[in-house]
Amino acid sequence: MIYIQIKENESIDKALKRFKKKFEKTGVLKQLRARTAFKKKSVKKRMEVLDAVYREHMKAEEAK
Repeated sequence: MIYIQIKENESIDKALKRFKKKFEKTGVLKQLRARTAFKKKSVKKRMEVLDAVYREHMKAEEAK
């Protein structure tokens, strides 16, 4: 359960923004979406490899 303490004179919008940020960090929504559809292990592995290649490519571009 996520708790947000609303500070004195804090607007609801800011409190809601803090709640959304905290909720996103927990990864609940990401996990829920991952569970909606079954992916084979081979597909998961392929996606992980492609993501790793992409990240390495981006790091190499940054270093230039």
